[in-house]
Amino acid sequence: MQVSVENIGALERKLTVKFPAERFETQVSARIAEMGRTVRLKGFRPGKVPTTVIKQRFGEQVRGEVLSDLIGTTLREAVEQEKLQPIANPAINTTGRPENGEIAYTATFEIMPEFPDVDVSALEISRPVAMVTDADIDKMLETLRLQRRSFEEVDRASVDGDFVMFEYAAVAGDYRFPAEGLERAGSVLGSGALFKALDETLAGRKANDSFDAEVAFPEDFRNDQLAGKTAMVSFQIIKVQEPKLPEIDGEFAKLFGIEDGDLESFRKEVRANLERELKAALMARLKSEVAEKLADAHAELDVPKMMVQSEAQTLAAGSVPSGQQAPPQLIEAALPMARKRVVAGLLMGEIARKQGLKVDRNRIAEHLAAIASTYEEPEKVIELYNGDPQLMSGLQNRVIEDQVAEWVAENAKTTQIDLSFDDVMRPANA
Repeated sequence: MQVSVENIGALERKLTVKFPAERFETQVSARIAEMGRTVRLKGFRPGKVPTTVIKQRFGEQVRGEVLSDLIGTTLREAVEQEKLQPIANPAINTTGRPENGEIAYTATFEIMPEFPDVDVSALEISRPVAMVTDADIDKMLETLRLQRRSFEEVDRASVDGDFVMFEYAAVAGDYRFPAEGLERAGSVLGSGALFKALDETLAGRKANDSFDAEVAFPEDFRNDQLAGKTAMVSFQIIKVQEPKLPEIDGEFAKLFGIEDGDLESFRKEVRANLERELKAALMARLKSEVAEKLADAHAELDVPKMMVQSEAQTLAAGSVPSGQQAPPQLIEAALPMARKRVVAGLLMGEIARKQGLKVDRNRIAEHLAAIASTYEEPEKVIELYNGDPQLMSGLQNRVIEDQVAEWVAENAKTTQIDLSFDDVMRPANA
């Protein structure tokens, strides 16, 4: 077997492999002979099918299978011989025909880059820290009360927090919605369910009120004919309902799985859930910080184009509705961010290898339990992950990234930043 390697790019390699045609023909003959002992054809007894008939019926298929097998075998040998690390299945080009007693093919692929020494000691890392307080628990209990609220009809003017059911017709220029009659809708005033200008128009209204008002519709309103326009809207108030919040008592606690209704146990359960969410959010922010600083420090690192393209497609796909294909211009726009993420991911993998970091099995169990706890039947989720190598591999990758981020934070110039629970969980509000 003859092997030669050509560098056709920073990380692109073209491997040319030649092997004796005799090796190919020998394996074809052996495969046909084996078929002669096992194949069943009408008109022939088992094991008595003539070789010429087998060649006629199955020759091309056998030659294709043998060529594919030989390319796979010799490619593995060639890659090992040349100490190359393809990042994906190579593109193979061959005629499959013998020339000068040999069969040749080329394999084109990208390899992993050679990593520099990753010195994290000079990196300046900001690490947020936070804790769950009693006030955070009280706030979450109020949120849970709001989620379980009911509404009762009242005979008074509407205020913030009330649910208002109404019918309307909007006219902007020559456009009317709906084309005929009235459209029915409802909104909890002040909740942001619709939009602020509409809530302000509905405030202070009672059931059976009829009135007209100018309403400025937001740019992102779902009806393109009204979006960004001021329309004259005719309203008919159907009913006004005020919220009724449940008491935080034993019966309320039972709604959340606290069978004995003990409020202290309920608060402990809420705290545990908040702490789990906070821990995950803090780790996500730390990983993001570490990844960005690593990528910035090694911005010139050559990385495989295939990996960058794949990451860009993933990023672009997150910006379009599910099931739709991202347009090329969106993928192109995602390339800089994709490259940065690939650089960071490869460097974090290199740190894990150099530092001998192994996946912490306790963390795997902890992560899996946290994922499963969000489902009604957590034991089935755990069973699913344990039975699916791909899911488990993804989970292991996330855990090792957590460990790398913590190692970097411990060995870099790290400054802790004290934040509140809300600062971490709702950074936009902060």
